[in-house]
Amino acid sequence: MNTYVTTASRPASWGLLAFGLLLAAYFGVLTLISGWQFTVSQFYEFWYFIVPLGAGFGLQVALYMRLRQLLHQSGDTRTVMAASGTTSTAAMMSCCAHYLVNIAPVLGATGLVTFATQYQVEFFWVGLAFNAAGIAYIGSKLWQATKEHAKCV
Repeated sequence: MNTYVTTASRPASWGLLAFGLLLAAYFGVLTLISGWQFTVSQFYEFWYFIVPLGAGFGLQVALYMRLRQLLHQSGDTRTVMAASGTTSTAAMMSCCAHYLVNIAPVLGATGLVTFATQYQVEFFWVGLAFNAAGIAYIGSKLWQATKEHAKCV
């Protein structure tokens, strides 16, 4: 069996898993808060933000796992990936945050939810920007590590 295919498929599997888990979190949380029909309607309305956010996070996980295979340890990229993943999840959830008012007993939370709802598209763009930055950062580290690894082989 080709070693490269096995080595490359493992990070890709992790990336697909991360993509699926992020979408599952989106559907799970929104369904619990607002019901399935509303969740599907929001996904239909904002899929062009939600899918790229999930795919970007999945790509970061795949790149990180490949980098980890080369280096065996990379703390900086783990931090970038965690920050970007958190931002992606928050951006996805912001599209329906106004329905949290139904379960938010604290008046201050209502203001926060109103703010998140008012700027939901901007949150999507911020999430996409964090994704792009994370991909660029981890990708550059992977590129450097690949070049260094090639010298040793």
